[in-house]
Amino acid sequence: MKFLAGLIVGVLLLVGAAFGYFLSGSAPVATADKTMPFEKMLANGALHARINKEMPKSMPIAADESAYMAGAKIYQQSCAVCHSLPNMGQGPIAKGMFPKAPNLFHGKGVTDDKPGETYWKVANGIRLTGMPSFKSSLSETEMWQVTLLLANADKISDAVKEQLKPQSPGGAAAPGAPGHQGTGPGPVPKTR
Repeated sequence: MKFLAGLIVGVLLLVGAAFGYFLSGSAPVATADKTMPFEKMLANGALHARINKEMPKSMPIAADESAYMAGAKIYQQSCAVCHSLPNMGQGPIAKGMFPKAPNLFHGKGVTDDKPGETYWKVANGIRLTGMPSFKSSLSETEMWQVTLLLANADKISDAVKEQLKPQSPGGAAAPGAPGHQGTGPGPVPKTR
């Protein structure tokens, strides 16, 4: 009986210490802070278990040029601000994120993930990261189009790559972007 009471008291003390740690302001919660012990393991384990349980096993649309082109337009509008564009570095929003948003057109991206996994992330977002859910802003077809673009990023045509170049407000390649023709305005003068 004493052992059981000691065990219960020990568990309650550990739980109390954990609450105290988080509520005292000692936990690393700023984006520049180091990760907590076991943070990655626990977060990734929970995420992958949930995805494996819920991700779609089949794709309702074909992985073809029209899906990639539509996906590229959606990616430009909804994803590039955090995940960047091909041959481009991260912008200021992505640089300030924790965990870092992966550059989906650098290296493998998510081409080695099952499309259902990428779709789940697009549809549901990932809690405690900057990845939002797009269920309320994109249709199911649009979420699949961007998913198929990313799943096949290593196989897309030159036309799709052209769609993924930075765009100016008028739709042409932005000044300073790869593929931009002509000269843009001169340097912006400094103001006080």
